[in-house]
Amino acid sequence: MASPSSSHFKQNSPGPLAASYQLLVVTAPAWSSNAGKLVRFERARCDGAWKAVGEALPVTLGRNGMAWGRGLHPGTSGVGKIEGDGCAPAGIFAITALFGAAPADSLLARVAKLPYQPATPDLKAIDDPASQYYNRIVDQSTVAQPDWASCEDMLRNDQRYVIGAVVAHNAEPVTPGAGSCIFLHVWEGDGQPTAGCTAMALADMRDVASWLDGAARPLLAQLPQPEYEALRDAWGLPILAPCAVTR
Repeated sequence: MASPSSSHFKQNSPGPLAASYQLLVVTAPAWSSNAGKLVRFERARCDGAWKAVGEALPVTLGRNGMAWGRGLHPGTSGVGKIEGDGCAPAGIFAITALFGAAPADSLLARVAKLPYQPATPDLKAIDDPASQYYNRIVDQSTVAQPDWASCEDMLRNDQRYVIGAVVAHNAEPVTPGAGSCIFLHVWEGDGQPTAGCTAMALADMRDVASWLDGAARPLLAQLPQPEYEALRDAWGLPILAPCAVTR
C-alpha cells in the first residue's frame, strides 16, 4: 500500500492530544503491516511530559494493514478507510467505553473507569452503511424496526470480545461507508490479523482496560512508524524509545 500524504497538516495548530492525560500509541513498520506494538503513556497534567507505562505489548492489526481513519487528527490526503477494507484506522481517536462478557454487577464493571456495557445476545454492532444505526452498538430488543442487513454479535462464543474498548472512529458525524465498530479487543491468536480492529493477548487487554480512565480523556494514536515520526512534533506525540522490546 502506498504511503498516504500528510503534507497539508497545519503545523501551528494545537495538537490533538492537548487535553489528554492517557495515550495508547500503536505503531507498525509500514502501512501494509498487520502487526505492531502498543505502548501506554500518561502524564500528570496536560503540559507535562509523557511517561511510558509498562512494557511494549504486541498487537495485531487489520489483515491489510492501516488506512487513514476519521478521528481527532487533522484532515488527511491519501488512502482513507472504507467499510470492509480489512484495514485498521490510522490517526488519533478517543477511547470512549468498555464492553465485555462480564455482567453489569461484576467486579470488572464496578471498578471500570470508563462506561461499561455488558454483552447480551441482543447487543449488536451495526456495520450496514444503509442503516440509521451504522457504526453504533445497539440493543436490538429496544429497536422496534431494525433496518440493518448485517451486524456483528457482541456476545461471542470465542474470547475476542470477552473484554474490549470502543474506539471512536468515524463518529460525530458518522459517514456511511467510512468504517464501523472499531475496537481494542482480544486477539484470535498471536500473529492472527483482524478485520480492522487492534487486538492483543487477553491478559494485556485486561491490563489496558483496567488502566483506562475516562477522567484522563484517553486517546489512541495509531500510525505506521515513518508517519508517526513525521507527525510527532506537530501532534505532540511522545518520543518512542528505539530500544523498546515487545514481549
